[in-house]
Amino acid sequence: MIMHLKPILNTSLPQQFRQIRLELAREPAHPEGDSDFGYIIIAPLAPDGRIDHESWKKHREACRVTRLRPDENSDIGHLIHRPGGTWAFHYDDATNLPDEAGYHFADERFVAGEYVSIEEGDTMHTYRVRSVARL
Repeated sequence: MIMHLKPILNTSLPQQFRQIRLELAREPAHPEGDSDFGYIIIAPLAPDGRIDHESWKKHREACRVTRLRPDENSDIGHLIHRPGGTWAFHYDDATNLPDEAGYHFADERFVAGEYVSIEEGDTMHTYRVRSVARL
């Protein structure tokens, strides 16, 4: 099953929606980090930089994620809120990618220079918030 995403009309979204770019931070396999590994997230942020849950609920379809990997097609999915309060990335069924969970995303501030962690499979990776821009 291929997911066909409706286009996002930026003018129909609240002003707190942002494009957030995450890039892989330093880790043993990437001692300098790696900007080719990352995510682009479209999500509403509260003034303190945290994900705005109430706005997410009203605009779920617009809360998207693009998974960036070198030499691979970008995988596109949605930012979802799981029972129990955790945030995750859910991808199109055709990608065969499992959901990727944000570690304490409810508490994280998406501000340039901050770090967030994402569980990819059985491995936790740290990403740096490279940029946060208005749509």
